[in-house]
Amino acid sequence: MREQWHSGNHFTLLPSAECFVPALMAAIDGACESLLIELYIVEDGTMGEQFFAALERATARGVDARLLCDACGSWSLSRTSKQRLMAAGVHLREFNMLSLFHLGRFISRDHRKLVVVDGRTAFTGGFGVSDHFLNAWFEIALRIEGPCVADWTTLFERTWRSRLAQAVNGQRHLLPKVPSAPVETGDKGDMTGRVVWGRGYRYQAIRHSLQHQVSRAERHIWICTPYFVPTLTLRRQLVRAARRGVDVRLLLAARDHDHPSVRYAGQRFFTRLLKAGVRIFEFQPRFIHAKFSLCDGWATVGSCNFDHWSLQWNLEANQEVDDPRFADEMATLFRSCFAQCREIEAEQWASRPRRQRLREWWYGLLDALITRLR
Repeated sequence: MREQWHSGNHFTLLPSAECFVPALMAAIDGACESLLIELYIVEDGTMGEQFFAALERATARGVDARLLCDACGSWSLSRTSKQRLMAAGVHLREFNMLSLFHLGRFISRDHRKLVVVDGRTAFTGGFGVSDHFLNAWFEIALRIEGPCVADWTTLFERTWRSRLAQAVNGQRHLLPKVPSAPVETGDKGDMTGRVVWGRGYRYQAIRHSLQHQVSRAERHIWICTPYFVPTLTLRRQLVRAARRGVDVRLLLAARDHDHPSVRYAGQRFFTRLLKAGVRIFEFQPRFIHAKFSLCDGWATVGSCNFDHWSLQWNLEANQEVDDPRFADEMATLFRSCFAQCREIEAEQWASRPRRQRLREWWYGLLDALITRLR
């Protein structure tokens, strides 16, 4: 499977939990044949109850429902909820369970976010099944219709059948073949897109694609990521783009970060970026967990962060869209977010306190050590 561009798609931006949570639940309730769900976070709670109940209704009407969740990201999912899902007929697997015999590989996680309904509609983004997405984190999602859905289905099937996707409580012998997605004729719309994915250090198509778009952008490069610890190559490209007059902006998480150490590690790069003319915005209302980017008319939405876990170890996947109308819609979303940010000015940043500089140095040192892991 290679990353291929497909025409004849329709992409719908769902720019908040108020939009994508009802859309997801409605899609699950509308499933007639199959549900393929791959998520990093699945937890008990209000959203979890909605999700579990929707899956129960689906299996009760004969839908083949498969749920693949990451063993680390979903560690808090209770045994009671797992048994409830399996009792309802949901095929449940966990990715990369902790093993004393394979401690070294535990760092690799399935960070993808994917829901495929009947092989005809897919959803991706940075979401999971957690109450964080209802009331604490800002997140977006993308609904996909058209030929790209088949690529998402293939991606799910690969992971589902991998040796790291382990059935819960010996369910493996009960699992028939993943149902094939129907062949789409490309009449869902007229948008062009492709699925790109990452599977660890040796395959980083998402990063390479972004770097290619950054290197050729002429008007603007706007990147939203909650975990900004970019590679040297990407930092250099952002600096060069800003110096050649491109409007380069970073939309980052502010003080309510769920991993402050990652935030401090990335801040050590701010000085050079600001001097080059890169504008840095920190989102104020709440923790921004979304991952989306826009380079002129090209856009991407998905699971991939710009840190070492996403780029070197995790399974990730993004949907790229090359369509001027969708780019305009994405630009509107960015502007709305920028309006709710505090922009970091170069002069202000240069006068930051010593304590802040020490944090950047310390967590930057830890980050540099982590990058040497393979």
